[in-house]
Amino acid sequence: MQKEKENKKPFDKLGFTHLETEELVGNLNILLANYHLHYQKLRNFHWNVTGPDFFDVHEKLEEQYNLTQEQIDLVAERIRIFGKNPVSNLSEYLKMSKIKEVKKIPKARDMMLEILNDFEILHSFFVDTIDSAAEIGDSGTEDMIIQFMRKMEKTHWMFTSFVKEE
Repeated sequence: MQKEKENKKPFDKLGFTHLETEELVGNLNILLANYHLHYQKLRNFHWNVTGPDFFDVHEKLEEQYNLTQEQIDLVAERIRIFGKNPVSNLSEYLKMSKIKEVKKIPKARDMMLEILNDFEILHSFFVDTIDSAAEIGDSGTEDMIIQFMRKMEKTHWMFTSFVKEE
């Protein structure tokens, strides 16, 4: 019985220890914080877009914030899978996020440029998270983030086409 206790890892969620998941959970929390600022920016722009592109931009922003809300939930749940609590308050999000709030409501085209910038920031955190997941053999997190990345890359292409000036 004593030997059995000694062979057990101090923490075992999906076969990973606290130490093994520390960096990964940290990256997931940073991603979560950035996603929350991005989500709020999408909502802000959705509510406040005006001009000749109103219908197109309004609809696309709604699609994006709904998708982002789903992805936020998946990231938080992934953190819980590892027995940790996700960061869940606005003050922490604001401290941790590289994505920043906008102070003024931009025109529709500039909203899209701002969202494209957020995509680049989020993409960098996708890469960090994938790398830390791969390091410990966490295929579940890798797969989840790769799916997020694929969707974002396609949307990035579409938004880039929208803002392109002839």
